[in-house]
Amino acid sequence: MRLPVADDRRGEMDIAIIGAGNVGRALAGSIIRAGHAVTISASNPAHARAVAQATGAQPANSNREAMQRAQAVVLAIPTPALEQVLAGEGDALAGRIVIDATNRVDPTNPGKMIDGSSNAEYIQQRIPEARVVKAFNTALAARMDEPTVDGMQLDGYVASDDEAAKAQVLALVGAIGFRPIDVGQLSMARALEAMALLNITIQMQHNLPWEAGFRLVGPMGRTFAE
Repeated sequence: MRLPVADDRRGEMDIAIIGAGNVGRALAGSIIRAGHAVTISASNPAHARAVAQATGAQPANSNREAMQRAQAVVLAIPTPALEQVLAGEGDALAGRIVIDATNRVDPTNPGKMIDGSSNAEYIQQRIPEARVVKAFNTALAARMDEPTVDGMQLDGYVASDDEAAKAQVLALVGAIGFRPIDVGQLSMARALEAMALLNITIQMQHNLPWEAGFRLVGPMGRTFAE
């Protein structure tokens, strides 16, 4: 199967978002504002149509339809739905940039989720031909829609073993307003998923408004995406 190629002259991509919940909705709006085309799908096509109408994305009746023209696919789904998507659409993910925005959460036993593994590595193991990149998982949905707090850019951490795919995702992360930071190999997704778990647990424990993200402060020098 010959896959679509991004327009390198303008940096535009066709991006499929699988999942039309809070994260999918926020990323659809942000990515479209950054000048990319977005097609969105959901287990319930009506949800995809509603998000498409609100954000300007193109709705799809199925995940496979959403991915037809996509150079990159964002997985914005709950972890329990991950295996179903990989089993059903794994062959369509092969060769594409797969941006894993998923997180594992267990409020009753959060330590169980910090076990030396990650969803991103599992996706890469299941679909070896996919170009898996971990991104967009450490900020909550409200910050994916608006990645600044008091005028300060939040960090967008990106991990992958595929340097070319990582470079494209770093550019996307920066284009929607995060400060893009290359954190290294895909195994660093373990740390990123733990950071997300920390953020989510803090929100729940202290009844916070689910609007937080991370920023590393100090003598950082130039941006990591340069």
